Amino acid sequence: MTQLRWLSAGESHGPELVATVEGIPAGMPLLAEDIDEDLARRQRGYGRGGRMKIETDRVRLVAGVRGGETLGGPIAMVIENRDHASWAGRMGPEPFPEPPEALTRPRPGHADLAGGLKYARRDLRDVLERASARETAARVAVGGVCRKLLRSVGVEVFAHVLSIGPVQSQTSAASGGDLPLAELRERARASDLACVDATAAQAMRDAIREAAHRGDTLGGVFEVIATGLPPGLGSHVQWDRKLDGRLAQALMSIQAIKGVEIGIGFEAARISGSEVHDPIAYDQGSHAFTRPSNRAGGLEGGITNGMPLICRAAMKPIATLKRALPSVDVRTKEQFDAAFERSDVCAVAAASVVGEAMVAITLAAALLEKFGADSLTELSRNVDGYLQQVRSY
Repeated sequence: MTQLRWLSAGESHGPELVATVEGIPAGMPLLAEDIDEDLARRQRGYGRGGRMKIETDRVRLVAGVRGGETLGGPIAMVIENRDHASWAGRMGPEPFPEPPEALTRPRPGHADLAGGLKYARRDLRDVLERASARETAARVAVGGVCRKLLRSVGVEVFAHVLSIGPVQSQTSAASGGDLPLAELRERARASDLACVDATAAQAMRDAIREAAHRGDTLGGVFEVIATGLPPGLGSHVQWDRKLDGRLAQALMSIQAIKGVEIGIGFEAARISGSEVHDPIAYDQGSHAFTRPSNRAGGLEGGITNGMPLICRAAMKPIATLKRALPSVDVRTKEQFDAAFERSDVCAVAAASVVGEAMVAITLAAALLEKFGADSLTELSRNVDGYLQQVRSY
């Protein structure tokens, strides 16, 4: 069994972010530009803050790729933090000439206080630098590699925003929206909020602008869809092999994500079984089992069933507020307003790109577990053979 493994490293204002991914078969075409496209999308979106005007994220492939093709070994990638230059004397591995001013006022909703207590750090910058959502640039880089692998076997992953604050889009794939999935993807890519409903998108912009004027922030919900998946990824036989559980963990690991649904999710708990479960039919022409609906979101028993995979994630409002919330200084124990770091007003569209990456990583891992191969040629042959087996079932 081929195992996909990956790690990221780096701090928000450190010199650079680093990511490594191991298990990608040899012979897969891979260029930095393939990954840069997703990195640029992560930086865009109405409601993003000043940091995105400083950074222009580009990946540098430093290992595992030669002549535009993967070698089968670990792939290492570096993303420079341009803002590091402004933090001379305050960030970096060398001892400081003088101790920088410590950050001692934790921000409610962040990892500041919990991390300070856990790691015994009295300067909370030692916590927030790694906890920052800046880390997700490295995840998007890994996701870009995995996206290339999935595309080689016909799988596409994309996302769109369903809501921001109280404003709801009227389009959801799990609820059987009218838009074909290919058009949904294109419309989402063309929107600065990744929202396919133009009327809702304008109301979302208005809500973000109003929140900014109040010194407040907004969260929302995005939906990630994967098409072209074969049935049979994941497993029902052990809890940690169920693909829906793995996807939920991957999405919940994204900063500020507080809820995950598969298919119609929580709505299934409010209606009867006859309205929830997808009937099964058979198409003689394509020799395939089909379903007229996809309320399960492409997963049954922790296994893909051949329908599009649909996941949703709920993002809480960003916890760094200009209108700071009450906090306590960790050294003096005096009451203060929380520290303010430069931040976004709303980053749901950006989070949807990270959601794509985490779903792509999880699906690539499941793909390699089932069809493990050392080369892209072998992987394609294994997938084709399995699909022939499915058609003759």
